[in-house]
Amino acid sequence: MTDAPPPSNGAMMQNDRASAALGMVVRGVEPGRAVVSMLLRDDMMNGFDVTHGGIVFALADTAFAIACNDDHHVTLASGADITFLKPTAAGQTLTATAVLRTKSGRSGLYDVRVTNDHNVPVAEFRGRSRTTNLPLPGTVAPSR
Repeated sequence: MTDAPPPSNGAMMQNDRASAALGMVVRGVEPGRAVVSMLLRDDMMNGFDVTHGGIVFALADTAFAIACNDDHHVTLASGADITFLKPTAAGQTLTATAVLRTKSGRSGLYDVRVTNDHNVPVAEFRGRSRTTNLPLPGTVAPSR
């Protein structure tokens, strides 16, 4: 895997304030695949002192977004779901690995495995993507 993101996900990640605020780090990118990690902080815990599910979902969703934006077209989620397998806690580092499963026309299907420090799966995420005609951030929209 390389660290140089393709044009669309490079532009996306430069502007992704939510992922930056959560401390996400892109570890690797290649067409149809991305690896992103995040150190879990105390402010990411829910009332039971385990990681809030939305935080785990956000990590998986970011890896998914990077994996499906691997060319010059903006691709967005059309839907996603997650299964939580094990609880996690502050101080752990989670890693999300997104992989393209199939693509047909403008639609794609991606699986994301989220693991803990010991490479044990803690969540499985499935994302559905849709490629749009939206311009990349910082570019001029094509004329119609």
